[in-house]
Formats: sequence, C-alpha cells, structure tokens
Amino acid sequence: MTYLELVNDVLARLRESSVSTVSETAYSTLIGRFVNDAKRQIEDSYTWNCLSTSVTVTTVGGTHSYSLTGVGQKFRVMDALNTTSNVVMGDVPFTSMNRKLNFVTPVQGIPSEYCFNGVDGSGDTKIDLYPIPDGVYTVLFDVIVPQAALTSDGTYVKVLDYLVTQSAYARALIERGEDGGTSSNEAYALFRGMLSDAIATESTRYPEEQIFEAV
Repeated sequence: MTYLELVNDVLARLRESSVSTVSETAYSTLIGRFVNDAKRQIEDSYTWNCLSTSVTVTTVGGTHSYSLTGVGQKFRVMDALNTTSNVVMGDVPFTSMNRKLNFVTPVQGIPSEYCFNGVDGSGDTKIDLYPIPDGVYTVLFDVIVPQAALTSDGTYVKVLDYLVTQSAYARALIERGEDGGTSSNEAYALFRGMLSDAIATESTRYPEEQIFEAV
C-alpha cells in the first residue's frame, strides 16, 4: 500500500472521510504521523528481509576509515565479507580496534576485521578496517536498513502494510481517548498478536534472521 492508501485505510476504520493527499487536513496529517510511527515500530521489531540491502566498501591502500554510504545510523549488519580475499570479516569492539591502530605500529595487509567508529558529515556510520588495507579490496556488508519516513503520497511501504494500518489505528484511538482506552487497548492487543504471527511466518522463511525485539 502507498502512504496515501495507508492513511485512508486508517481514516476509514475511524469512520472519517478519505482524503486525496495526506496533507489535505490537519487530522489526515496527524494520521500520517501515526503511520510513520507504526512503520518505525514494526521495522525495529524484527530483521525483516524486505529491508535487506548491500553496501560495498572499496578500500584504498593505507586507509583504514570508511563510510557505509546510505545506511544512516539505525541498521543491522547481517554479514560482512572481504570478497576480494574470500574472508569473513569479524566485528570487533571499538576499544580493541582503537588499541591496534594506536598502541603499536599498525599492520597493513588483507582486512579481516571491522568496528563502528562514529558518523560522517552525511550522518552515515563510519567503520575502521584492520589490518589496514595494503591495496584495493572489496568489502561487502549485507545490512537491514529501515525505510526512510514516508512523505510522498505514492511511496509504497516495505514492511507488511496490514501491520502498519492496525498499529496506526490503535495509536489514533489512543489519541482520541473517547472510550477510556478500552477500544485502543483491544486494537493494540490485536496488533501485537498480528505482529507475532507475522514474525513467526517470516522466521520460517528466513531462519537465519531470528532476531526479535518485543514492542
């Protein structure tokens, strides 16, 4: 479903009139915010395969610091490979990497380890590689990256749309506060059950991605 379709689905559940654009009214704009809040919560709850992508880092001899362009700061690394040398990259703590790079003369060679180290000017996460690359290598990061916030009416949501609408609907009921919370509690309980079922289904399709965070 598109952003506009999600908003109109929630409005219909609330017995409100549909809109031709998300920003048409103050209330439809608010529902749009609930849709994005719901999307973000669902994305954070599991390593959804629909959010998977790959980022390639091409090294330069003598340089250990690189950016994971486009991933931002909220992501999960599922695998990291030095495909040039057929090496699985190890994720090491920052303190370990920091000491290797600063306490002794750093070794140059085939990179086999990485750690996260701050962000660049674009807000993307930076990594350090070790040994410091002694030439050109291709390091492939398979990552789970949340979809950017929905802002355009025609943008399709990546995670399961029915989960987004149910969660956004529950949020809208809470905001209304018309029933002392009874209906909103029921709606949110239904959402949690639907989310658990969806995660169970996803985990059987992609058993290697069984990371769950309660919401």
